[in-house]
Amino acid sequence: MREAFLPSNRQANLARLYAASALACLLACAVPLPAFAQEVGKMATNVPAGSQMLLAADTLVYNNDSQTVTAVGGVQIDYGGNRLVAQKVVYDRNTKRMVASGNVEIVNSDGTKINSQHIDITDDFADGFVNALRVETIDKAYFAAESAERMGGVLTTFHNGVYTACEPCEDKPDKAPTWRVKARKIIWNGEKKTVRFENANFEFFGFPLAYLPAFEIADPTVKRKSGFLIPGISYNSHLGYSVRIPYYFALSPTYDLTVTGSGYTKQGFLGEAEWRQRFNNGEYTLKIAGIQQRDPDAFIDSAGRNVDSGAAGDPNKLRGMMGTQGQFAINERWNFGWDVLLQTDKDFSSTYNIDKYNAAVHQSSVYLTGLNGRNYFDVRAMHFDVQENTLNSNIAARSNQQPWVLPSLDYAYIPDVAVAGGQLSLNVNARVLRRGELDQTFNTPYDASTPVQRVRGIEGESGRLTAETEWKRSFVTDDGLVLTPLLALQGDVDYLNASSASLTAINQMAANPDINASADMRSSFARYMATAGLEMRWPLLFSMASGSSHVIEPMAQVFLRPNEQYVGGLSIPNEDAQSMVFDATTLFERDKFSGYDRIEGGSRANVGFRYSGSYINGWGTNAIFGQSYQIGGVNSFAEPDLVNVGAYSGLQTTKSDYVGLFGVNSPNGFAASVSGRFDEQTFEMRRAEFKAAYSGLPVSLSAKYAFIQAQPLYGFTTDRHEVTLGASTHLAQNWRVFGTGTYDLQESLLVKDGVGFAYNDSCFTYLMTYSQSRDLNTREVTQSIGFNLSFRTLGDFGSSTSAIDTIQ
Repeated sequence: MREAFLPSNRQANLARLYAASALACLLACAVPLPAFAQEVGKMATNVPAGSQMLLAADTLVYNNDSQTVTAVGGVQIDYGGNRLVAQKVVYDRNTKRMVASGNVEIVNSDGTKINSQHIDITDDFADGFVNALRVETIDKAYFAAESAERMGGVLTTFHNGVYTACEPCEDKPDKAPTWRVKARKIIWNGEKKTVRFENANFEFFGFPLAYLPAFEIADPTVKRKSGFLIPGISYNSHLGYSVRIPYYFALSPTYDLTVTGSGYTKQGFLGEAEWRQRFNNGEYTLKIAGIQQRDPDAFIDSAGRNVDSGAAGDPNKLRGMMGTQGQFAINERWNFGWDVLLQTDKDFSSTYNIDKYNAAVHQSSVYLTGLNGRNYFDVRAMHFDVQENTLNSNIAARSNQQPWVLPSLDYAYIPDVAVAGGQLSLNVNARVLRRGELDQTFNTPYDASTPVQRVRGIEGESGRLTAETEWKRSFVTDDGLVLTPLLALQGDVDYLNASSASLTAINQMAANPDINASADMRSSFARYMATAGLEMRWPLLFSMASGSSHVIEPMAQVFLRPNEQYVGGLSIPNEDAQSMVFDATTLFERDKFSGYDRIEGGSRANVGFRYSGSYINGWGTNAIFGQSYQIGGVNSFAEPDLVNVGAYSGLQTTKSDYVGLFGVNSPNGFAASVSGRFDEQTFEMRRAEFKAAYSGLPVSLSAKYAFIQAQPLYGFTTDRHEVTLGASTHLAQNWRVFGTGTYDLQESLLVKDGVGFAYNDSCFTYLMTYSQSRDLNTREVTQSIGFNLSFRTLGDFGSSTSAIDTIQ
């Protein structure tokens, strides 16, 4: 074996190098240096600076008469990150062609692999002919052909070729892939970055599925290429069948445009356009969509009621939207962004499933965020679009009742150094709300026979600035008892400018004997809350002979503080502390209100225990159980506000309800938890939730049950029971069937259900779903059918989103 090395001072052309590399290596071993340098100058004009060439072969023969150089036996040529392996390589200096034969494999520096039994090419790789060729690109796309030829250095034509993005089966390499395209001719244009198929057949699992006279796709190595994307098909009860055809414009490496046309059998033509642009420090998108509805009456249900905000009876109903999203990094600590939706009516984006804007509640916002270690800053303006298709006019009006938040500010600061041996933290929150319509449970005068009246939001303007600081430090005694003293101080400044309609609604609430409050709404006020607390924990570790370990941690907290100011009447609004849920996860919170508009006052003790266990077989368990006590002052949860947030919370009595949680998890994919709240006297269940899930082969299961006792002051006069079940099973290695359903036990109604069928492998995904949903009031049924076919490197076909939430 002979080896030769020679450096080159030129840059490599990665797409054309391997032939010239092989030739240069051969010449390096058999010709004088001046001749070799001359050939390199002609053929390897773009070799990376400092590259070395290596030729390894069993035998090397130079024939002066025929002007050929031949390497035989285990030939390997490496140059500039490119490699050629063959049994024999011959270079003819007269014709300037190189022939490699015998299990030829070429691996370019970009990872593309070319396999053949015989390769005949010119020394600069501009033209060539290959027999029995197979090409593997860097992203695992495969070409194969009986023969191929390369012309002009950019155009490769495969004769009787095959293309697929499915990796060959290791056990059965001759087995047909999931899908492939067979064509009389495949033309790969390296300059235009396209692949054109002529007289092609699309095969699926080895069976011909469709004949395609001619079609074109982007080069598999290209991520961005103008052209039609694969269309989509869907069905909806109110819209009918639809066909969606997108066209993509790759205008620049940094910006592009996608234009989409959708035709609905009931509503006509919907047009969409989305512009995307990227910068070094961020990106933004702009989307517009619109339709001139052909049949708005399709949204009228069997009872004659409109289930969508698209006006029934108007044959020229024009509906549309404009949305934009963006995010930019100002520097490594600060980010600026926005997400804004404007539409002609509250349901448009949800009804027509406009991607990125179809959520039931869309939050439009403009924000500035900073993060540095443990310090955080966020300021944003917000508005909420409630996209609910409902027959309840009181709920349907919620979109108009949503406030403008101009702005909301959060700031958190934790010093890096200890203060008096403990941790000090500072939180600042500010918000300004402006609402143009009263958000009231019922838009009717107070009725004593139906004492349900809640003002969720006032019409007018309100603002608040809150600053809160907390210090705490932990001490551990010799017996393992952990003592954590705590000091906290919070101060607020508020103002309110309520409309006459809001004041009237508040006066109606004050007349409610169940609320027992006076109307004393204030236009401005200031308040404070000081807290001194002590937390005691005694973690006890038990190790069992079986190898399991258990930690039981009895725990008690005592918080001493004055009464909440301006409580006991309707003097202040409650905008951000309405979602009051008392359970095991909030048992040991210092302030159990969910926001700043309400402050927990009076002295309180929280008592209970926490438990965790681990077992040698990988199983784990955890639990929390306890109770809270009002030990002094006025109980904030027993005092009303505009939304009666403390009612039915379980904290409105001196001794709270019991709360508990128990969970278990296993190494085989099973996990379950059960939590509940129980009456402090009778132990009657007030609220409960059970969740269980198993994820494994061949079956995955999920179950959820929720119970909430009746809450008349909130308008829920009966108990609420709901159970949701889901299952997924693998019929074979890649085939899966799944289903889910939600059943309302109180109303004896299957609220929603769906089934689906899916196939998934490395190059192909198939999804077919069918779902139904039913209105609780009218039992009206809405049906949806969705499917999606995804071929790697070719694109997607079908619905843009799944009709149901699938479990894996």
